[in-house]
Amino acid sequence: MSITVLDTCSAMRRILTAPVADRVGLLRSMLEPNKGMYRYHPGGVDLVATHLETSGFPVDRDEERCLDALDTLAAAGAWERMRCALDDALTVLLEATPGLKVPDITVLFVLGDPGDEHFMGPCRGVTGFGGISGHISITFWPFPENVERLEATAVHELHHNLRWAPGGVVWDPMTVTVGEHIVGEGLADAFARQLYGDELGYARIGVPHLHDDEVFDKVLTGLDVTGMQNFTAWVHGDPGAERFGLTPVGLPMGAGYAAGNRLVDTYLAATGQTAAQALHADSSEIIAATLGRG
Repeated sequence: MSITVLDTCSAMRRILTAPVADRVGLLRSMLEPNKGMYRYHPGGVDLVATHLETSGFPVDRDEERCLDALDTLAAAGAWERMRCALDDALTVLLEATPGLKVPDITVLFVLGDPGDEHFMGPCRGVTGFGGISGHISITFWPFPENVERLEATAVHELHHNLRWAPGGVVWDPMTVTVGEHIVGEGLADAFARQLYGDELGYARIGVPHLHDDEVFDKVLTGLDVTGMQNFTAWVHGDPGAERFGLTPVGLPMGAGYAAGNRLVDTYLAATGQTAAQALHADSSEIIAATLGRG
């Protein structure tokens, strides 16, 4: 088993300084090692189109802004920091979960689009996806608050990757609930907090609503909702739903993260477990610790 953090720093610099006509081909080559992340998509996906649709850096504008951002990340040692954080986190998870099956994992770390108002605003310059075993993708803009949370962002996605890996918790697209997704976000944040403390460990989008009882109560009404097309509204809130043309449910950005943290913290306090030990905890048991139901 190994964790490979791709050298996207060099690759992005080549793309951003190449003639515009050559950039799409270079971008496709950079993205190719992570194509397995889309193995469940019928017919596959166009890697470049998906990159651009999910707030990845543009290939036809904002070159100087992106190159400056790349310099900031390189100066901060972002790739090495991420590599070390993931290795350290994996050690903690292996110690906490004897017999844990760990796949080889490829990590794609790319700049986001500085012209994307949703990414730079409501998303606070960070999105990540670690739910497909063996692949982690992080799209990032180096706001100072994000750079200092780089390690926490990476290990959050690692927790996802191993929770829903083969041999772990089954994510069945036909039956999975909002509750499972929200609990997963809470556990991943709790793991990042276990390693880096509360100041750095929380995903930034959830922080404004951590103690908002009205938001928490509203999220609880959606825990049994199924259908992954409905999850964005309950987990990321109305701004995320509106971005992707989905139906809002009356929740602010990051509501599901805030609620997930509260549910998980109640469970961890009741059981005395760490987030690493609760890697494969059943979401219904976690929810029951708060709601008293299985």
